[in-house]
Amino acid sequence: MAPRFANRFARARQLMVEKDLDLLLVVNRENLIYFTGLTQIECLAVLIPREGVPCAVTLWLDAGYVERQSGLTTYGYFFPRESLACKVVERIRAYGLKEPRIGFERYFVDFALYDGLRQAFPESNFIGASDIFYHIRAIKEPAEVDLLRRAAAAACRGMAAAIKSVRPGVTELDILAEAEYAMLKAGSGGSSFRPQVVSGERTLLTHPCASNKKIAPGEVVVIHLGATCEGYCAKMCRTVAVGEIPAEQERVYQVLLEAQGRAIAALRPGAAAGEVDAAAREVVEAAGYGNSYLDVAGYGVGLRQSEFYPIIGKGRAEIIEAGMVVDLLLPTIYRPGIGGPRVTDVIYISKDKNEILTDYPRELVRV
Repeated sequence: MAPRFANRFARARQLMVEKDLDLLLVVNRENLIYFTGLTQIECLAVLIPREGVPCAVTLWLDAGYVERQSGLTTYGYFFPRESLACKVVERIRAYGLKEPRIGFERYFVDFALYDGLRQAFPESNFIGASDIFYHIRAIKEPAEVDLLRRAAAAACRGMAAAIKSVRPGVTELDILAEAEYAMLKAGSGGSSFRPQVVSGERTLLTHPCASNKKIAPGEVVVIHLGATCEGYCAKMCRTVAVGEIPAEQERVYQVLLEAQGRAIAALRPGAAAGEVDAAAREVVEAAGYGNSYLDVAGYGVGLRQSEFYPIIGKGRAEIIEAGMVVDLLLPTIYRPGIGGPRVTDVIYISKDKNEILTDYPRELVRV
């Protein structure tokens, strides 16, 4: 049986050669989804050897299901007398690898698994390989783009419900509850990050989340939502003015909206990520807000709401390619009293044009 995503394994092996890796160890949820197509996954590892047939290791009860759905030869372990670690070590040795150079992901390697591996193999041969995974995932296949479109459509439904519920006296959590319910009803598998519904001075926090704060007249409400479809994430951000807001605060939003438009126009195959950032930054600096603006304008989007390739930021050298999906415009203008408004969208880059997947009006909303 051939792996369901044989082309993805082939691309991984090409990059493994460049880093002189003997094996890639996959245990992170996003990467497991990418290489198996499964979202109902626990106690699972995928092994990708530079030479040999990839395989999976999981609890014996799930081994048949994983093999049927993923096309990977799957080995079950019998807990508690066996563990994921001992079975992974067994399969690595079965490849004939005695002192393998093993590539690890950036996040979430269980200590028990890591400890079992370092007892079996030289820890000095353990290599950070997160860049391999992010590079492979950066170029989306048509089926992945379709999943992102569906996630984006659910996010738009949530945004419409959230905006409809904004009025003085309701809490940020009240608004979020309406948004999350609408997204779930629209088919979302859940939020791709901790959603943000924040108002007033709380909009200047870097990673805020909804609270019991009540919405007051004369302030802005920033609504930053995410939805998922079979593990794939979409996110978007819009700003609502509750009654009359300060004129300069409204100007800040218009500056960011123009900056986003310029960045989207610059987002094309062959452009450097730094060029896209510069297109937005020029607008912000010309308006006099350059010292209050961050150095990153967006990230890749896919199985994470913020992938680490490409990063759309100041001086970044990554080259934009057809098939990438990114979000723009990530930051606000951090200046007390006037900063806080935000606008963010997910954009698919094809050979001929850009498609804004989060297709929802972007102008400042007034209630």
